[in-house]
Amino acid sequence: MSIQLETKLCQLFNIRYPIFLAGMAGGPSTAELVAAVSRAGGIGTLGAAYMEPAAIRQAVLKIRQLTNSPFAVNLFVTHAADDNSRIGEVQQELNRTRDILEIPHASAHPVQTPDRFEEQFAVLLEEKVPVMSTAFGVLPEALMKQAQSAGIRVIAMVTTVNEAILAERAGCDAIVAQGGEAGGHRGTFDISKHSMGANIGTFALVPQIVDRIKIPVIAAGGIMDGRGLVAALALGAQGVQMGTRFLTAIESGAHSSYRQALMESTEESTVLTKAFSGRPARGIINPFIKQWDASGIEPLPFPTQNTVTRDIRNAAAQQSKADYMSLWAGQGTRMLTSGQHAESIVAETIQQALAILS
Repeated sequence: MSIQLETKLCQLFNIRYPIFLAGMAGGPSTAELVAAVSRAGGIGTLGAAYMEPAAIRQAVLKIRQLTNSPFAVNLFVTHAADDNSRIGEVQQELNRTRDILEIPHASAHPVQTPDRFEEQFAVLLEEKVPVMSTAFGVLPEALMKQAQSAGIRVIAMVTTVNEAILAERAGCDAIVAQGGEAGGHRGTFDISKHSMGANIGTFALVPQIVDRIKIPVIAAGGIMDGRGLVAALALGAQGVQMGTRFLTAIESGAHSSYRQALMESTEESTVLTKAFSGRPARGIINPFIKQWDASGIEPLPFPTQNTVTRDIRNAAAQQSKADYMSLWAGQGTRMLTSGQHAESIVAETIQQALAILS
């Protein structure tokens, strides 16, 4: 079996190396990080799910100032329908954490999460971003047609074979097969079927998807270096997506306390939790997650839980208290390095892969 680093995926996306930066929403994703990965020959992805449409436009313009290479923007395909049915008990429990952080209590008043998806999508169309990726589902048919008409390549994150088949049928150009090792939110389309999202390991998931779809597969979850890249290609993937590996890069927007927690973590440090957002996500376990789990209270569904915990996460960041921040991370954290530029992470990954293949 001959493994080549220049795969069909490279030709399809006009890139040198089959390495994609994961779209890490909520802070770690900066224009500088996105541009650095793209300049290095991969594809940087802006995690824009929580960004105001105007901020997305600004970030896209900045990325274009920093690189002429292709890049991607990631959005969550969800409509912000809030569920305030148990807001009282949830806020009462969260007020215990607010006491620790010495911030004001929240009342039992219903919250309203702004639904920005269509406006965010409109910005990507207007700016003609080269690549768009989605989490939690595929683009609705009408929007997929608009993206295709604008010449935008579309990628969907999937966690099962059936989701991959749905993404291919919907017209996606490629899919990201997200194994259970991956950090951050699970890309599972429908969590009513899997309460904590589908968590099939990367090594089990990738070949099963490769065997059943024709579009390129990008492997994600626990891939931290050239060994992971070669392994993914051996399984039939045409590229990899790496998120956790870039969290401690110099260009990352990750908070210093978050970086410290990452560098002190091991393969045993992460858990799946809905405590911060209402959707299952993998992150480093901390007192916030432990306290929430001990309460026995079910988190509100996404996006409501995400909205009601925002003041806590913001205050924790301002106070540099990692105990109450969402510390999204995959299971490969022992392989993290500190103080490395993103471009050198890409170069090192490629050098390791070439050394193995030669």
